[in-house]
Amino acid sequence: MADSYPVSMAIDYPDRKLNRLTSFFRIFTVIPIMILFLALLGGGYKYTAGSGDTGWAVGMGFLFLPILLMLLFRKKYPRWWYDWNFNLASFALRVGAYICLLTDVYPSTDEEQSVHLELPYPDAATELNRWLPLVKWFLAIPHFFVLIFLELAALVVTLIAWFAILFTGLYPRDLFNFVVDVLRWRLRVAAYFIILTTDKYPPFRLGV
Repeated sequence: MADSYPVSMAIDYPDRKLNRLTSFFRIFTVIPIMILFLALLGGGYKYTAGSGDTGWAVGMGFLFLPILLMLLFRKKYPRWWYDWNFNLASFALRVGAYICLLTDVYPSTDEEQSVHLELPYPDAATELNRWLPLVKWFLAIPHFFVLIFLELAALVVTLIAWFAILFTGLYPRDLFNFVVDVLRWRLRVAAYFIILTTDKYPPFRLGV
């Protein structure tokens, strides 16, 4: 994944026929892992223990505000915070690849599988501007508009690929590459304004 941009991602193209049955029922088979992913991503939910006690559990999601404050006041990006964000991003991409029919292997919570993420750990003292995270959300607005159209297109492409898989067992390579490109674009924008691992502005391009 040689690339001048510091954030990238690749998904292995399946070298075999995909499972037609699990592809047909993908909207249902993805539910258990989606519940787990959404629990990690954030939000609170109520639970009742066996003793009858009631409490609240909260998912952490991506660490954004603590990193912003640490960069702003200490010019540091703690390694274990990076590790959390990296692993959550990897998991999100595995789930996304499964939803988009790019693989029929059920997403692992910890194994790399067919999704390969490149998200280098930054040297906050020399590579990151302490003030820039305050305005990155604003600077990223053009990407938000582009991604709306790209993700709509990716949805249509996934639907076409769904029919192709049902009839042939194969995901057309050009369609596969397009969906991967959209996921990569979204990852780069997230790395720029949420995960905060780079100050380099994401490129307006599909492909690596």
